[in-house]
Amino acid sequence: MTIPAAPNDSIARAGLVYPHGTHVPGDGRLLQVAEGVFWLRMPIPFSLDHINLWVLDAGDHWAVVDTGFPSAEAKAHWRALFDAESGGPLAGKPVGRVIVTHYHPDHIGLAGWLCTRWQLPLEISRGEFMLARVLTLDTAASTPEDVIGFYAAQGWPDDAVEALRASAWGRFGRIVHRLPTGYHRLRAGDRLTIGRRQWDIVVGAGHSPEHVCLHDAADGLLISGDQVLPRITSNVSVYPTEPEADPLGDWLDSIARLKSLPAETLVLPAHNEPFFGLHARLDQLAADHHRKLEALLEACGEPLSAFDSFAILFRRAIGRDELQMATGEALAHLRWLHRRGQVEPISCDGVTRYRRLG
Repeated sequence: MTIPAAPNDSIARAGLVYPHGTHVPGDGRLLQVAEGVFWLRMPIPFSLDHINLWVLDAGDHWAVVDTGFPSAEAKAHWRALFDAESGGPLAGKPVGRVIVTHYHPDHIGLAGWLCTRWQLPLEISRGEFMLARVLTLDTAASTPEDVIGFYAAQGWPDDAVEALRASAWGRFGRIVHRLPTGYHRLRAGDRLTIGRRQWDIVVGAGHSPEHVCLHDAADGLLISGDQVLPRITSNVSVYPTEPEADPLGDWLDSIARLKSLPAETLVLPAHNEPFFGLHARLDQLAADHHRKLEALLEACGEPLSAFDSFAILFRRAIGRDELQMATGEALAHLRWLHRRGQVEPISCDGVTRYRRLG
């Protein structure tokens, strides 16, 4: 079966150029975006309803970059792609590599399933693999008290704290397919030969601890995962597993490092569409966070908890199902200001608030 090429129907929007316009592959279908590089979309059961996966032609096998959310629907799409009887476009040669950019369930969710099917090691950075392994084991019938204390200290209302207390802990371990015991480590500066292409490993941080991107310098391609997205901003959060982290500092440092790549790179992101304008988008991402930091610093003339800062950072209502993510992002911004001596934490009645210095 011939895999169609993505049409050249370029549009420009907000300083970025989308070479394929609004054309996207349907769920479980492929489009070719460069020689030997195929764009695969899979459904995910969230408000952001899709993830882009990348299938690379390695000659006698396929290399898969990211694997999709572990749903029955996504598994059915994968099976159809490899089914020779129905003309699946990937039938005829096996998967020879499974590469994952980072540990989030829409990226790593089916990695163990694919690795088991094709008897392969998982290729991933150490930080992402180890965190995923820990989280798959970290399950309990109720939420641990130190986690409850972490969120209560961010100013959560009592009803939200009690709902957390009554909930089961460890959703990650309940939804991600069992991971392989071992893995093949990817490091910054590694070079992967996949077919005729050489992909250099570029590592970012902030959204996740050791996020892998793949850069083909010869043809100017970047498989960016969630490290660079064209129209949405990746979540950057402090979690109870590392309560003193400075992920926004890591994120902004990563933006600076990624600007060393050529501006004319074609970015192949995990969400939305491929685009040109890497430097413009990195500048937009950095500027957005700095605007939030400036607004937050101004508001901290009166002490603010992470929960108090939602209206300043998000300017919309935060639903109960978004509470942990919003709290983590708010705390990441407050932590950045604190680490740089611009605010100080003060504790009163078990709630930590941040007050502007000077």
